[in-house]
Amino acid sequence: MQNIRLTINSIPVEIEAGKTILDAAKKAGISIPTLCHHPDLCVAGNCRVCVVEQLGARTLQASCAVPVSEGMEISTNSAKVQRARRDILELLLSEHRSDCVNCYKNNQCELQELAAKYVFSSSELIPLPALQHYSIDASSSSIIKDDSKCIRCQRCVRTCSQLQHISALAVANKGSEQKISAFMDKPMANVVCTNCGQCVNRCPTGALTERNYITEVMHALHDKNKHVVVQTAPAVRIALGEGLGFAPGERVTGKMVAALKQLGFDAVLDTDFTADLTIMEEGTELLTRLKKVLVDGDTQSALPMTTSCSPGWIKFIEHKFPEFLPNVSTCKSPQQMFGALAKTYYAQKRKLDPANIVSVSVMPCTAKKYEADRPEMRDSGFKDVDYVLTTRELARMIKMAGIDFSALADLSYDSIMGTSTGAAVIFGATGGVMEAALRTAYEIITGREVPFENLNIQPARGMEGVREAAVKIEGCEDNWKFLEGAVLKVAIAHGLTNAYKVMQAVKEGRADYHFIEVMACPGGCLGGGGQPMPTSAEIRQKRAEAIYAEDAGMPLRKSHQNPEILAIYDEFLEKPLGHQSHKLLHTVYVERDWN
Repeated sequence: MQNIRLTINSIPVEIEAGKTILDAAKKAGISIPTLCHHPDLCVAGNCRVCVVEQLGARTLQASCAVPVSEGMEISTNSAKVQRARRDILELLLSEHRSDCVNCYKNNQCELQELAAKYVFSSSELIPLPALQHYSIDASSSSIIKDDSKCIRCQRCVRTCSQLQHISALAVANKGSEQKISAFMDKPMANVVCTNCGQCVNRCPTGALTERNYITEVMHALHDKNKHVVVQTAPAVRIALGEGLGFAPGERVTGKMVAALKQLGFDAVLDTDFTADLTIMEEGTELLTRLKKVLVDGDTQSALPMTTSCSPGWIKFIEHKFPEFLPNVSTCKSPQQMFGALAKTYYAQKRKLDPANIVSVSVMPCTAKKYEADRPEMRDSGFKDVDYVLTTRELARMIKMAGIDFSALADLSYDSIMGTSTGAAVIFGATGGVMEAALRTAYEIITGREVPFENLNIQPARGMEGVREAAVKIEGCEDNWKFLEGAVLKVAIAHGLTNAYKVMQAVKEGRADYHFIEVMACPGGCLGGGGQPMPTSAEIRQKRAEAIYAEDAGMPLRKSHQNPEILAIYDEFLEKPLGHQSHKLLHTVYVERDWN
């Protein structure tokens, strides 16, 4: 492709055709402020904060939207640009409830950061009427929407429609009455929202935030009558550091455990334990379905089977493809399996009254807050998971407690539901559940490890939106001879727009998969809506590399090798898909309207 030559602030730049002025400035090491722009989203040019002056042009140009052309001469810091940038920001601030000290996003707000850099005028702008009429929507168990802090950059709208194929949010009205509205101006709890939190992750201000449960968790920690257990998801350990001064992709597993113990949790346990358990249950379920279809001719056993770990995906399929609900694995997510076992198996082992156990989870995902509130998730006789914190909330709690995170010595998880394998760790990356399942299923069927070097199933890895793989099964054990020579066809999708493509292909008969992994968020859980901000493809890639490095360093890397998993079946669950495991670890989902 032909390269384009231009100058920015008299600095010569050469960049490939099709790139924008913003891209060229970044290559030259020049920072241009943006608000509506986000590397995950299409160009918008709504906010105009990124304007630059082009020699010979009559008006200022939005650098995020204008492609480079040969011989361009650009100024990013002329008097005209500075004045325009300041005026735009002051107008945004005039409509913004600038209660920064009390805002959840204080010191993490992009508008606040730009105001500190560019707004130095002493002019007093009269607040526009729109500021007088705002609402705060706290109806959702996952997301809070505060119109008074919205700058109408439309990042959330583009995220919801482009990345997630939902359109729960839309632009309503014009001029001073314009606002970002939930579908048909309904409360967030009453629209087709998957609670994935990708809108929160991309909102530059405090207009969209996760529902915060820090206060409730702190009260439980200070209650001497409560035994508070915490579980941490795979993707938290490779992202928590970003909220505490570490670079993206740095693993902080041991420091995270140490910090949680300093915060006062009575037991620090690992969601990876129930990720291993999920593989045992889900793998058995898949093999059982294959046997019923291939041997028994049972047309009621739905294939392809899809994963059920991602609550955003579950809500999406309930709304959009309810005819495929029988295809969804009946396994609860690892979070909810853990919650059910914390108040049954763990309570028995520790001789505790489950009524006095408070079960907390730390998740990369805002949809986990919604999942914990679902009525299906009370099979322990109690609410299985009482409170869900995001990775961001845990980072905030560590700061609140005055813990010097970087100075902490590494500690290990507590026993009883604290031991896990590398297969569980990779649940945090797109393709990880599939890879973990194949490691175990192939060995159960053939008695041999999967035929991939070092157990790394490369076709399952990567960041392509939809990936496919086929594994030929040869040399089957006696119980599995019906699979001899079969080719197991699998698909992996991350981001709900890609999930839609896969399910539409299945619906139209254009795909004949046996097993499909779907994660609602880009990159899988490592790109979840509760992870530290900012997010980008580069940051997600670094997190993925950290997850695979964690897996490679584990002493055990296959779920069926986990000694605590073997013990829980021996002592409590009996067998995968048995009566007790079916009661506590499995569930069904319901059709929901798509409007």
